[in-house]
Amino acid sequence: MASSGMTNAVRTAILLVALVIFLGNIMMWIIMPTDTYYNIWVPHLMAATNSTFFGIQGPIMMDFTFPILLIAVLGCFYLHLGKKENAVTKSSSKARSLKFMRRPMIVKGFGIVTVTEMALFSMFIALCAWYFGGYLRHWFEQVHQRSLSKHEKVWQTKLDRVGIVTGVTGNLCLTFLFYPVTRGSSILPMLGLTSEGSIKYHIWLGHLAMALFTIHGSIYFIYWIITHRLSEALKWGDNYVSNIAGEISLLFGLGLWITSHPKIRRRMFDLFLYTHYLYIFFMIFFILHIGIGFACIMLPGFYLFLMDRYLRFLQSRNRARLVSARLLSCNTIELSFAKTRGLSYNPTSTIFINVPSISKLQWHPFTIISNSNLEPQKLSVLIKCEGNWTRSLYDLLSSPSPLHRLGVAVEGPYGPASTHFLRHNMLVMISGGSGITPFISIIRELIFLNSTLKCKTPKIILISAFKNSSNLSVLDLILPTYSSRTTASNSCNLDLQIEAYVTREKGRYKDQIAKLRTLWFKPDACDMPISPTLGPNSWLCLAAIISSSFAIYLMLLGFFTQYIVYPIDQNTNMLYSYTKKGSSSMMFLCFSVVVAASTAFLWNKKRNAEEAKQVQDIDDSGTSGSISNSSFDQDDVEMESLPLKSMIKSVNVHYGQRPNLKRILLEIKESSVGALVSGPKKMREEVAAICSSGQADNLEFESFSFTW
Repeated sequence: MASSGMTNAVRTAILLVALVIFLGNIMMWIIMPTDTYYNIWVPHLMAATNSTFFGIQGPIMMDFTFPILLIAVLGCFYLHLGKKENAVTKSSSKARSLKFMRRPMIVKGFGIVTVTEMALFSMFIALCAWYFGGYLRHWFEQVHQRSLSKHEKVWQTKLDRVGIVTGVTGNLCLTFLFYPVTRGSSILPMLGLTSEGSIKYHIWLGHLAMALFTIHGSIYFIYWIITHRLSEALKWGDNYVSNIAGEISLLFGLGLWITSHPKIRRRMFDLFLYTHYLYIFFMIFFILHIGIGFACIMLPGFYLFLMDRYLRFLQSRNRARLVSARLLSCNTIELSFAKTRGLSYNPTSTIFINVPSISKLQWHPFTIISNSNLEPQKLSVLIKCEGNWTRSLYDLLSSPSPLHRLGVAVEGPYGPASTHFLRHNMLVMISGGSGITPFISIIRELIFLNSTLKCKTPKIILISAFKNSSNLSVLDLILPTYSSRTTASNSCNLDLQIEAYVTREKGRYKDQIAKLRTLWFKPDACDMPISPTLGPNSWLCLAAIISSSFAIYLMLLGFFTQYIVYPIDQNTNMLYSYTKKGSSSMMFLCFSVVVAASTAFLWNKKRNAEEAKQVQDIDDSGTSGSISNSSFDQDDVEMESLPLKSMIKSVNVHYGQRPNLKRILLEIKESSVGALVSGPKKMREEVAAICSSGQADNLEFESFSFTW
């Protein structure tokens, strides 16, 4: 207990230090567009950091890059210490006092958001407005002098200034754009967020940034036309802003912005996916457009994203060991992979899967339904055949010809750093169709806590709505399949009630109960169990990568500036080529990330290989492409041939109707009820509206993104 208390105190201290650093960074953003910054702070900063090693780039990195990277390193230590807490500590009731901050709101154009999200988004918009207004006022003070020097009218100069301020404000949005999509980030989980759940922030920021950049480009084209300087559009300013680089960057940005429209993304997902890779060229030409010095303001987010992306690339080079594929009657597949015991993950985690024989470029996320405690050597996901890629996978697995091996690559798992389900007296899990997948993982975790750690677990009501009765076979997957008899006995202490609704059928007929097929694969020698990319102390390893890579980058940049740039430029920032400086800095950045991340990855790969040798085959006696007769597989056959038998006492199936969610939720009298929902947008908004109506203060809303 004393050790746990000390750990919590250290974590709290780390969190407070990170918060102070972040607030200081925000203060820099606030003070930046003011006269105080330009007339007082900048001269002092330049005098104090007048270095021949970094030039003007030095103070910018000190103010904007270093603080965020330090927060990321502190986040790694915070999360590493958090891993040592047991499940009961993780699930304490500390969060109840902030319940009102998580109250859902339905905002048109934004969907379901919490009070906290709306408050933070409003503050960010206020920061953008302050940033825009502050810079506009600062540069309008110089407009008369500038109009005389450029021989143009005052209003034309003002238009020029409005254009540049719009672009600078867009850079503020770009600064935060990459944090939500950095899957292995230490910053998001430190805030209790996940990458999957933060995608909406990336979308909001992306729309705002591209709107501002588009206005920025449009204003300048208008300005060049009315001042008869359209030739400026074709200039590559080697000692200042490069216009043509900015235009190329804007074109790439427009390409991915247009194809990210919801209708295009839904109907032509492949187009959306492939055009999103244009971000590489967008960022390259963006940096060449504004110069590496100013780009250092948005560098930390992109730096962490680049590091995460390279680590994912290294992990994806290995072929995962696919053990089996179970084909359910509802066009659904359960894929089971071998994993090392050192790989642990929390409920609702996801992995990204790539099958090269279908597409070498497409990666699709799927929710993990297995539990790393109950099934220490297996990782399972559920895949519903609803798109072209998943249909191709189903056709491949269900073909009459036997399939001995399927090459698969994975990235992840990614998920929440902790869970807090034990703080409630009751959990009401509401799912629609494929939305049941995160709840399978949560229930399995509660089974482990109840049966193994003997923790008191909340009552559970699972309300699942399906279109057809064939989807009921998914309910069998709630119990781990590695030993149905053992699991069923262990789950007896769990107060689990399942209410299944089949909306488009009046009843279930015997001929609808189809015998399912399990395929057992013979893995190749190069197939490896899924293991933690950076080893058991992954957060400490990530902290080392961030620190060492940035140190390497500073050394390379310092050498380059001291011996190549400074002899020519003399710290004027006007004589040496912007293009050469930007290109060199980008190469140094990539080189430092590759060296640091590759070293850590290869070192851990040796350790993972030693553990992988100890992982025995889950089943070697089966015949690929058919149902085997092994004792392991007999448990699966028992469950498959008798749907719902293992849970018949706790399952009620309602045909031809939809659940009355308002009645069900408002009738619950427990003092603390977690209303968890995963499913279609309409269902999520309905539950959010009930929880925020004020009719039941005991309800706490939580929405899950699901991928299968």
